[in-house]
Amino acid sequence: MPVEIIEFVYKRKMAYEITEDMLFDVISAPDDILQGYWGRQVYQKRLNGYVLRIIVEAHKNIISVITLYKARSARYET
Repeated sequence: MPVEIIEFVYKRKMAYEITEDMLFDVISAPDDILQGYWGRQVYQKRLNGYVLRIIVEAHKNIISVITLYKARSARYET
């Protein structure tokens, strides 16, 4: 499924030093997919002592990345 990335996310990617490969790895093979607010989904994957969380909206034929961030692994252990 195609992925749409809004400009705000590009700025966050740079701030958190997240590569395109890391982003697409989490979307294609997440450790967990959680239900978020307003029908959004939270894709997350544990990486080197932290969790990369990507908030998305799934539409008919596209996934829109709303935001992303790194968080301490202990905070989001499932």
